[in-house]
Amino acid sequence: MTRVPPVECTKAKLRNLLEGRLDSADPRSELVRLSVRRIVEEALEAVTRDLLGRDHYDRRDGQAGYRNGYREARLRTAEGEIEFAVPQVREIDNAAIGAVKDRLRGRTEELEHLALEMYARGCSTRDIEAAFRGEDGRLLLSKTAVSEITEALWQEYEEFATRDLSEYRPVHLFLDGIAERLRPGAKREAVLAAWAICWDGRKVLLHLSPGTKESTENCKEFLNDLKRRGLIDPVLVATDGAAGLIRAVEDCFPSSLRQRCLAHKKRNIVGKLPTEAIDEFRAAVNAAYEAPTPAMARQLRGDLVERFGKLYPSAVQCFEDDFEACIAHLQCPPGHRRVIRTTNLLERLFVEERRRVRAAGHLFGERAVLKLMFSALTRAAEGWRGIAVTDFEKHQLDRLAEQLKAAHLEDTRPITKPTSAPQTIYSRKRT
Repeated sequence: MTRVPPVECTKAKLRNLLEGRLDSADPRSELVRLSVRRIVEEALEAVTRDLLGRDHYDRRDGQAGYRNGYREARLRTAEGEIEFAVPQVREIDNAAIGAVKDRLRGRTEELEHLALEMYARGCSTRDIEAAFRGEDGRLLLSKTAVSEITEALWQEYEEFATRDLSEYRPVHLFLDGIAERLRPGAKREAVLAAWAICWDGRKVLLHLSPGTKESTENCKEFLNDLKRRGLIDPVLVATDGAAGLIRAVEDCFPSSLRQRCLAHKKRNIVGKLPTEAIDEFRAAVNAAYEAPTPAMARQLRGDLVERFGKLYPSAVQCFEDDFEACIAHLQCPPGHRRVIRTTNLLERLFVEERRRVRAAGHLFGERAVLKLMFSALTRAAEGWRGIAVTDFEKHQLDRLAEQLKAAHLEDTRPITKPTSAPQTIYSRKRT
């Protein structure tokens, strides 16, 4: 039986992680680790092919040297220790393999940036060459090897960015964007990300699109690309308060609930309060946002407005703005609400991001910023671990989805006569 090269095993693990089939306590970190491992193993395989003049299991035909298995090596990186497989050869000078391996030990940060570039932007020949140059500027890989690696990584990115999404049935979709200056002197660009919790409880990173403005037009293009690739409408879509993204969600997913990210919303509210009023006001806000039912939430909203309206009018106005979207999660099963009411479930990852920004301030450039941005965009992944969707919850969500679609059809039906029937499903549209 033909043995599978280690790099193929690494690529399989990467696919399983992206598709939610590989359990990990920290998917964000695991993605970086596996991607770095894949790049290193691709490079070492390319060097070995150059030395031997043939690929795996090709006949020697009188050529010198042969493969003799692999041995394990390690790199110390910001994401922890990464193991990788080093090809072993016999009857031929293997100094080139050792030179690449040894040089990589001092380039782990560049490798991490390259790994994120692979999924966030695709890789160019220049990207690969920059990571595999020695101190004297000499390229440690042949041009042929660089081209092979670039093509392999680009194919991986294209597979991720264009893959069929019809196999995923998202119940909750999360959208977010972070604007950063990717190039010195250039305007800030937004990287949009989409990830989902599926009906079977899997967590899936669906798409990344860097260099995109958060305008309605560009956000709609991002979402329509997901739909063209087979993504069905989710029950709920969570976003921050970006106006372009909100309008795009309302246009592209008209029968889905729209949830306003409460972490972003609460920060906006607190920013309009004096220090001495924050604790009391925040407790009242939390009571409304975390009420047992939407009806109770609306009642608590009225109490808050009556209590604080004259004291802190700007904070109250911020609280009331888009209120229905802030409590959309209350229509979903109670076991889901804590997960779906925000797009940034683990605040500690924000702390980690800020720490890295300060520590790596001298590294800013496209690759360095992309690493930090990618960490922020996938920060919610850890929060999805352990989510289970019970049969009863599936029944609740199915029924909710049917009610939302029926309400949307009713909203879009031409009005022939006035009606005073009460609305039972909250309207997604902004007020």
